[in-house]
Amino acid sequence: MPFSVQPVYDYLTGLQQHIVSQLEAADGSSFTTDTWDRTEGGGGISRYLEGGALFERAAVLFSHVKGTQLPPSASAHRPELAGRPWEAMGVSLVIHPRNPHIPTTHMNVRMFVAHATNDAQDPVFWFGGGMDLTPYYPHEQDAIHFHQMCADALAPFGQDKYPAYKKWCDDYFYLKHRQETRGIGGIFFDDLSTPNFEQSFALIRSVGDHFTKAYMPIVSARRHMTYGERERDFQAYRRGRYVEFNLVFDRGTLFGLQSGGRTESILLSMPPMAAWRYCWEPEPNSPEAKLHDFLKPREWLDNV
Repeated sequence: MPFSVQPVYDYLTGLQQHIVSQLEAADGSSFTTDTWDRTEGGGGISRYLEGGALFERAAVLFSHVKGTQLPPSASAHRPELAGRPWEAMGVSLVIHPRNPHIPTTHMNVRMFVAHATNDAQDPVFWFGGGMDLTPYYPHEQDAIHFHQMCADALAPFGQDKYPAYKKWCDDYFYLKHRQETRGIGGIFFDDLSTPNFEQSFALIRSVGDHFTKAYMPIVSARRHMTYGERERDFQAYRRGRYVEFNLVFDRGTLFGLQSGGRTESILLSMPPMAAWRYCWEPEPNSPEAKLHDFLKPREWLDNV
């Protein structure tokens, strides 16, 4: 094999620990660790917090799974790889804060390898990942900061990366049946294998390393804002959209279930509480109505 997966494994497990430490320090509670094995091969480490003072649910998951044949969701765009043995590893996280003024966030970085089955083949690798922000009560400066950190993470790899990956995120995290984005976006990318393994790996490291720089200052800025039953009700309603996207459109959820992944870990991305209302609309000019204008793709940075 012209590359080794061990450095990726070492980086991802270290990234999981770093993020968990940051979240524990902010919340004041300790994460629970749940190690699991997968029958077909591999396993993972689920680190999660339920019912924290600051985070109602936070899950930072590491998985390293293997299989004998690529699942349909992974080979759909690469029919020539169908039937190959494979392995995938990554860190994926979702944070659902208690305070509705703190946005929900998601981040993942991952690597996929389709192994060769004979001497005439080469192993095929690709990386993917990204991060995005889902506010309930939007604050423009938070969105600008988050996008600036995304742009900073990608800047060493070419000025074309942030605009391309931002658009990819806007297009991907879009609820077609609602005709709205899931949040204010961020960056999203997949199928990254150029110019080579080393540069592709360096890019996902930069994305992973910038996550806490992007998110934790927002947590610090909003954690003491007051809220009541009205704000919590709206948060639960908007969380319903999060559930809709994850169950209907999200490729990671689909891959995890199709590949025989651990259901409990896959569905840890769901909010602990959510709500749906029939044909509900916010009052005009209310704080809740302001979110509508945020849920449209826009350019957050002046310098791109």
